[in-house]
Amino acid sequence: MARAAEPLPQGGTFVRGQGAMSIGTTSLTIVQSSSRGVIDWHSFSIGNGNTVAFSNGAGATLNRITGGDPSSIFGKLTATGSLYLINPQGILVGPSGVVSTGGRFVASTLDICNDAFIQGGDALTLSGTSDASVINLGRISSSGGDVFLIARQAVINAGTVKAPSGTVELAAGETVLLQDSASSRQVFVQAGSQGTVANKGFITAAQVSLQAADGNVYALAGSGTRIRATGTASRDGHVWLVAESGRVEQRGTISAHNADASGGTVDTQATQLAFGRHAMVDAGQWNASTPAFTIDAAAARALRRSLNKGTSVDVTTTGSNGAGGDLDVASSLAWHGAASLTLTAYHNVSVANGTTVANDGAGNLILRADATSIGDAGSVTNRGTIDWSHSTGTVSAFYDMNGAYTAGTQRTNPAWTPLPFSGLLTQSTAYKLVNSGADLDSVAGDLAGIYALGTDVNADGAFVPIGNANTPFTGQFDGMGHRISSLPFSDFSVAKAVPAGPGSDGQNLSLGLFGQVGTSGVVRNLTVNGSIFAPIPGYAGVLAAVNYGTIVNDHTNFASEVPYAASIGGLVGWNAGTIERSSTSVAILGENRTGDLVGTNAVGGKIIQSFATGQVAAAANVGAGGLVGSNAGLIMQSYATGPVFFSPAYCGQSANACMSNGGGLVLNNTGTIEQSFATGAITSVPLISPPAGIADSNQGVIAAGVFWNKQTTGATVGVVLGKQVPATNGLTTAQMSQPASFGPTYDFGPNGVWAMPVGATHPVLRWQLGQ
Repeated sequence: MARAAEPLPQGGTFVRGQGAMSIGTTSLTIVQSSSRGVIDWHSFSIGNGNTVAFSNGAGATLNRITGGDPSSIFGKLTATGSLYLINPQGILVGPSGVVSTGGRFVASTLDICNDAFIQGGDALTLSGTSDASVINLGRISSSGGDVFLIARQAVINAGTVKAPSGTVELAAGETVLLQDSASSRQVFVQAGSQGTVANKGFITAAQVSLQAADGNVYALAGSGTRIRATGTASRDGHVWLVAESGRVEQRGTISAHNADASGGTVDTQATQLAFGRHAMVDAGQWNASTPAFTIDAAAARALRRSLNKGTSVDVTTTGSNGAGGDLDVASSLAWHGAASLTLTAYHNVSVANGTTVANDGAGNLILRADATSIGDAGSVTNRGTIDWSHSTGTVSAFYDMNGAYTAGTQRTNPAWTPLPFSGLLTQSTAYKLVNSGADLDSVAGDLAGIYALGTDVNADGAFVPIGNANTPFTGQFDGMGHRISSLPFSDFSVAKAVPAGPGSDGQNLSLGLFGQVGTSGVVRNLTVNGSIFAPIPGYAGVLAAVNYGTIVNDHTNFASEVPYAASIGGLVGWNAGTIERSSTSVAILGENRTGDLVGTNAVGGKIIQSFATGQVAAAANVGAGGLVGSNAGLIMQSYATGPVFFSPAYCGQSANACMSNGGGLVLNNTGTIEQSFATGAITSVPLISPPAGIADSNQGVIAAGVFWNKQTTGATVGVVLGKQVPATNGLTTAQMSQPASFGPTYDFGPNGVWAMPVGATHPVLRWQLGQ
């Protein structure tokens, strides 16, 4: 590889495709007339001061060197399109060498099938057994494509590589898959070679990947920012360092940012992680994955520098390769600012004696055992100090049901207050993980406990509602964005119902995931898929039958309910607590107070920034509300879009004899409704009661900012009986699509409650945009 370069490539012949070659004293020009072509060369080197130019339009040219010499490029190599350079004897771009393409540039010691290349599919397989290397000491760039340097034994960049619109990927392996992708890595090592990938130079691209699946990756042998992912409008700024069965050694700074300057992502995967003195990640998120890990002084320094830069860090142990999967903090780690640290262990997480983990900004700390939710008795143990006394962030610990939690010394901020709509009660919280139906059943054994879903869970056939009127659920249950499915309340049986109901006399029964949530109980960040079909004299809701506590960011969907309860809702049957930022798309058929979100919102009950999209059917001589059946509390900044109708099949007589009516938002209101609207079609019995856009009856307060779509609901009035609302509160679909129609009370600003997506026919809650 150190020999001087020949002046120009020798012995080139098109073996696929068509083109012509023109050679001069110091230059060689190849004009390709086909979109793709393959040229076999006896040798391919370029001396200093010489130029080889490919005029291949937006096409691609595969150059295969069949002789016994490596390719040494000390001059200039250009292409208008994509260029593949394949030489099993090795490829060197010297210090004076320049490679510049308009499309993709691939330099590899692994070979490609001619037929696959000519067909131009989305995937190419490169393979070979050469021990030669691909080395760049010069300048390689692609103005409109990607740069891939691939070898079996070693790939080294000590020069400059740029692909501002694409990816730069360095890979070592015996078999490598090359794919087209605008959103992820494009090079995947399918068969390893214990090879090495090293970057000692500078790489700048929208995305960057260094990969040696079972070998070693050496990133940034020196200080400064050596790898920089800049992102584009269609690609996030992303860097991958992958040595799944090998070692990643990082020195200096890796930078990953999106085109809009927001933080990008760095993913590091290795059996061993090592950090140099100046190692740091400047990005939005840094994910590091390894079988087992101890945060020693070097690792703590790299994490601290990254966190202080504003990079949130997630370190995960996988337990692979026979490792125990523990994650230990053995060196103190303190940082400023809002970046968060997550330590997730396959088995146990521990903070060593004499070690302090601290933040004095708004950063969060998450310690999680049993990362894969297999019930391995994973524990969280703090023998040191966790100091959040100067932080406004939170500390969360998650441990297995059969594991243990040791709080150790923890300092919290007495001035801490929870973020709005978070549902949090304390700055530092420890959760038992619910990972199975059996774990869910065991929640009833400690109704004051604090729980979190570690994964999606199917409720088993023995499940009964959590809590009842005599012993309500008073703890905390955080779904962590997971879901509970297959609630077993579809057997037309009351055997699983529990005593419940306000002022229960023992006759009322309840069905739901939670039979009753007490005043101090909190259920948050949970999705429930379930159904209820049971003739019970009481209350029914997929999430909770009765709620006196706090329900935040909870959702029910993909289910239908057909109960005959005193009060039935798709989310909650009877509510005297607080429901915030929650929703339902459940279809309901009810015989009494029936609403798609809540059956009865009682005095003291609050429903804020919530919505319902499911259909509500009234059985027999009753009515229904699109959001709430009966409201005596507060409904604010909420809406309903599902249809409201009656079911004559349950009347026992002709449809016209049904005493059924409906309200787009509520059936009857004695409470307060503010800044809310309804759009769902309403079908009632004209001889009994016309459709009501907002409420069939109103004896409470319906504020000026409450509207209905008079076209989609079919309602010409907002209220049928009682206190009326102005006819101008009935809007057309065109008016519902304009923020100005909702007056000054609706805030559509960047930080406002409401948003109007492009093409929408009604407003949505801004928090929905993040779902």
